[in-house]
Amino acid sequence: MSSASWALQQAVYATLIASSEVQAVVGTRVYDMVPREAVFPYLVVGDDDESNADTKTEQGSEHALTVTAWSRAGGREEVKLAAEAVRSALDGAALALSGHVLIDIRYLSAQFLRESDGQTFRAVIKFRAVTEPS
Repeated sequence: MSSASWALQQAVYATLIASSEVQAVVGTRVYDMVPREAVFPYLVVGDDDESNADTKTEQGSEHALTVTAWSRAGGREEVKLAAEAVRSALDGAALALSGHVLIDIRYLSAQFLRESDGQTFRAVIKFRAVTEPS
């Protein structure tokens, strides 16, 4: 059986790449590992925690995952637009996972930050998902 966390990451990536709202802000620049020559803006499907969500009768996993938007557009507008596009694409989405079933994915929060270089901005968009083996 494949990892639920990996299956969820693959489904999130595919959903973001296919979203016209996401494409309008970042194009298809959605990464797991950012290339050295990456052009801003872009998204990183990143940090996640997986924890046991078993019940007496079912196996399951709870996932806390993040997508981070990065921009150098001279302010927070672009990362806020990217965050809204990510939220729209993923909140309540019916994602198809390999070897697992997505029970639910919900938006939790977004944090908007200026990096110490003064010109890079990021938005950290957080979600909660629950999966079960198929």
